Amino acid sequence: MKKIYLIVFIFVSSLSYSQDWYFEKPNYTVIKKNIKKKKSNLFYESLMNKFQNADSTMTLEEKRHLYYGYIYDENYSPYSRSDFGDSLRVVLQKEKLDSLDLIRVVDFTDKMLLDNPFDLNAINYQLYSLEQIGDKITFNKKVTQLRIIVDALMSSGNGKSKKEAFYVIYTSHEYNLLNILGFQFGGSQSLIEHYDYLTLAENEAELEGLYFDVSPCLNSMSKMFKE
Repeated sequence: MKKIYLIVFIFVSSLSYSQDWYFEKPNYTVIKKNIKKKKSNLFYESLMNKFQNADSTMTLEEKRHLYYGYIYDENYSPYSRSDFGDSLRVVLQKEKLDSLDLIRVVDFTDKMLLDNPFDLNAINYQLYSLEQIGDKITFNKKVTQLRIIVDALMSSGNGKSKKEAFYVIYTSHEYNLLNILGFQFGGSQSLIEHYDYLTLAENEAELEGLYFDVSPCLNSMSKMFKE
């Protein structure tokens, strides 16, 4: 089955690439401190509960602490792969999905999201299946969760330069952002210091590529090798 780009269809009508929106790079040190305060609205357990309940009232500050604060969670593992990913790929290889296949996609992606609640590809496939099944309530909940993640990502930069890089905690989110913004990958990826640089196919914004700060991913890998 061809790769589903439902994310693009959800956002392309409301997002167009601009280099001028307001953004602020995350301060990981401050975020780490804030998410430990139990009586604060930024306490991490409270933020995750809001996310899981698809709370559309979350502020941008809360969204940013939720997303970037996840690097301090014991389950954060940016290069791990879910055991259910292979099972999902088997189903998605079919030319057409029947009702049982769609239910399996939701089940597999639910399990994948237990390991990584910010797996945008899993949410993407889930949205497609939920729409086909006709489960509007869960579909809308997943759209809200998707927007929470994307709002945090979009608030971190515009990707135009190292100084204005998007900040991601998973390298897969680089490619998700390209799709969301309506760009196509140009075929070349380079690691420059702690930035990933992805080239872009010809585009109306006349951009050659975008920068992504991947410091948490590199730090996690370094820690893993030391252990």
